[in-house]
Amino acid sequence: MRITVIGTGYLGAVHAAGMAQFGHDVLGVDVDVQKIDRLAQGHAPFYEPGFPELLRENIDAGRLKFSTSLKEAAEFGDVHFICVGTPQRPGSTAADMKYVDAVIEGMAPHMHRPCLIVGKSTVPVGTAARLATMVAELAPADSRVDLAWNPEFLREGFAVNDTLHPDRLVVGVASAHSDAVLREVYATILSDGTPYISTDVATAELVKVSANAFLATKISFINAISEVCEAVGADIMPLAAALGHDARIGSRFLSPGVGFGGGCLPKDIRAFLARAEELGIEEALTFLKNIDTINVNRRRSAVDLAKVMLGGSLQDKRIAVLGAAFKPNSDDIRDSPALSVANALQSQGAHVRVHDPEAIENARAAHPALNYTTEVQKAFEGAELAIHLTEWQEYKLLDPVHLSTLVSAPRILDARNTLDIDHWRSAGWTVRAMGRPAR
Repeated sequence: MRITVIGTGYLGAVHAAGMAQFGHDVLGVDVDVQKIDRLAQGHAPFYEPGFPELLRENIDAGRLKFSTSLKEAAEFGDVHFICVGTPQRPGSTAADMKYVDAVIEGMAPHMHRPCLIVGKSTVPVGTAARLATMVAELAPADSRVDLAWNPEFLREGFAVNDTLHPDRLVVGVASAHSDAVLREVYATILSDGTPYISTDVATAELVKVSANAFLATKISFINAISEVCEAVGADIMPLAAALGHDARIGSRFLSPGVGFGGGCLPKDIRAFLARAEELGIEEALTFLKNIDTINVNRRRSAVDLAKVMLGGSLQDKRIAVLGAAFKPNSDDIRDSPALSVANALQSQGAHVRVHDPEAIENARAAHPALNYTTEVQKAFEGAELAIHLTEWQEYKLLDPVHLSTLVSAPRILDARNTLDIDHWRSAGWTVRAMGRPAR
């Protein structure tokens, strides 16, 4: 099939390459000329394991091309996937829909033949119905344009696998024809037995935001209990393990630490609550306010614990920050807990040096006042405290014996609870971890 993917960020670029991998002819479209030029040359504009290889393979095969023209996209495609961002609206907690609307406004007037528009962006429920009205008003009178919603469930760091081998496909359609088209688009995936859930459009819109709200709730729940553990001297790690053995609860996302970040969960739960307020049912989702508050407070708790470890003051203290990306295997720094903590430390007088395997360039562009290094050992040199804030695998493999020769004081705060703290303690380090008792 001839497929366009509008928006070539983490979601769109990987989706475009994935659709090409399934044998479709794909045109990726974005307003960012520099990004499109890089993609067209086979260069990934962001770090995502496996994506550069997938990109180059399908460009070389002639199945994947890129453009900045919505007119070209409208003339090319049978199916158009909308994958643009829906960031938090300035001065509001609601989602900013201007990029989604711009896609419809730019393409619909050029849709002179039957086609299907498929939204993948995370949007407030009711968006598809509103966009369908826009399409009816803007598209040529003789065209037949259908609209469906197909939410994405990609995890940064695992986006290629999640695209090629998803754990489920959810489609919201208004007609049997749209459903049949999407079954053809995803025929390769469906042949592998992937669950396919076909529903109405509003339900499909709600699936994504509901999933994010549930995950955020689970993370903030264990972090709230972590705070209780800190108050009474209990240990969150065996507590979380005990909860995880309950099949009704499960262990995934019961990972106590400094909380979640990124471009999805924080802004999506806020937008979900804002939409509930618009619908007059805000009381149903009031708990999301608490989820957001707990998450933000864990960053403050990390700063407070760092201050305790340094004798009550951060002024002129040298601190190594391990991590800048919001999660490992990504260079995405959007709403990064690591950078939030680093900035808070520096604002209280600390001299901070940040290391990250992949996100330094992005972090430096967004937070130029911080000090950075691409060599993890340099981050430790002369440090009076190290704080582990992004759970990269290479941090788990650090040698605390060697690092103790570089620091001025062997202290480390594991704000992600993924280091072997007994190993660090045996090497002479003073170790604290979120939700765990001091020893």
